[in-house]
Amino acid sequence: MPMPAFEEYEPAGDCPCRGCAHRRRTLARARAIPLRDGGHPAARGARRALVLATAAGVVLGGGGAAVAVSAPGPGTVALDDPGSPQGDRAPLHGPKKGKPAKPAGLPGAPSAVKRIDRATIVNRAKLWLDAQVPYSMSEYWSDGYRQDCSGYVSMAWNLGTNEWTGSLDKFATRITREELLPGDMLLFHNPADPNKGSHVVLFGGWADETRTAYVAYEQTRPTTRRQATPYGYWNNALKYVPYRFNGVAGGVVPAPPAGDPPAGDPPAGDPPAPGGMPAAPATFPGASKFGPGANNVHVAQLGRMLSDRGGLRFYPQGVSRQWTESARQATEAFQRAQGWTGADADGIPGAQTWRLLVRHQGKDIPPTAGGAPGPAGKPAFPGAATFRPGVSHPSIAALGRQLVKKGFGKNYTSGPGPRWGEADRRNVEAFQRAQGWRGAEADGSPGPETWRRLFA
Repeated sequence: MPMPAFEEYEPAGDCPCRGCAHRRRTLARARAIPLRDGGHPAARGARRALVLATAAGVVLGGGGAAVAVSAPGPGTVALDDPGSPQGDRAPLHGPKKGKPAKPAGLPGAPSAVKRIDRATIVNRAKLWLDAQVPYSMSEYWSDGYRQDCSGYVSMAWNLGTNEWTGSLDKFATRITREELLPGDMLLFHNPADPNKGSHVVLFGGWADETRTAYVAYEQTRPTTRRQATPYGYWNNALKYVPYRFNGVAGGVVPAPPAGDPPAGDPPAGDPPAPGGMPAAPATFPGASKFGPGANNVHVAQLGRMLSDRGGLRFYPQGVSRQWTESARQATEAFQRAQGWTGADADGIPGAQTWRLLVRHQGKDIPPTAGGAPGPAGKPAFPGAATFRPGVSHPSIAALGRQLVKKGFGKNYTSGPGPRWGEADRRNVEAFQRAQGWRGAEADGSPGPETWRRLFA
């Protein structure tokens, strides 16, 4: 394939070729290009899933719901090379003045690990994401952890020390790709030259059903980020090894204290389901396990089954054990999809609802078409997963039309259309900034509040 010739021009913000990438960086140093106009690509919004493609384009995973990501290859530039050297092992806030850090090669102290559940690990990771902590191999954040990739994982796991890629595995157990759960890590340590390629990220869950990409939480230049990433990473992919922290407690949802199992949990011996949650029992656990105030594993199992049947949009914050209005609305939507009305579609699962979900029978929750009525006749928010690179959905076109109507459609050269793209993201970002939002709140990824205001 012939390579394009480059001239003096304003580089496209998303073009991955070497000429554009070099030109963006040169201009950014010269006059500080704003991020939205093509500044350093690593500084994009934390929720943005990147697309690295050759001129012909490569999409891994296939299918309408897949995240469009491709690993760097011939003719592309690796925009996501962490290039992040790291500091040595050190205590919180770094070594005291006059005292050197512990030699990097010494092992950690795994006997001192603290128990922590997966939800807490992810929530700790989000603290730096929300704060957009700057990358540094010598600076320490206010919580005492070094602001590099290994310091970030040390913080999320609450190790109490700043480890490095050569010691983090001492706190963990190697697992398989199939066993990965949120809060685990993917580690590449290069013992020959630790600052050449060594890197570690936190696994935040699979990006789509193909499991060719995952959500990575990582500390890299310029700041903490979260984004869809090809497995095991953008480069040196085969060298990234999955590990599980030895102090982790429970599966995806927080585990109760030892000896205090939550009421209504399935009996021991139920086979585990994908994602680490016990499989939903075939026998209906009873209506008392659902409704306001309920907090048990059956609520989470219900949410997972409803999400698999078209109800993902009702869970923008994810499935949990706590009964919420989202759970009621998703249940009601499934019941109405079966043609039920009145008391039969009250949003509280009964034996028949449970049986259809467990056996994967009945009709799925229909998707919201563009303009499908929600509350007060407005289109319902279809869920954050709808607005990912490569996804096609009628709600994306509805969003685009509303952006144009509100005066935020300048980035469209054609359309809007049903396939999510960079023009959609930039227009959403402009709308969010017009609301006075900044940082992660204006990353171009529509959430329920963006949707509500846009269609107000």
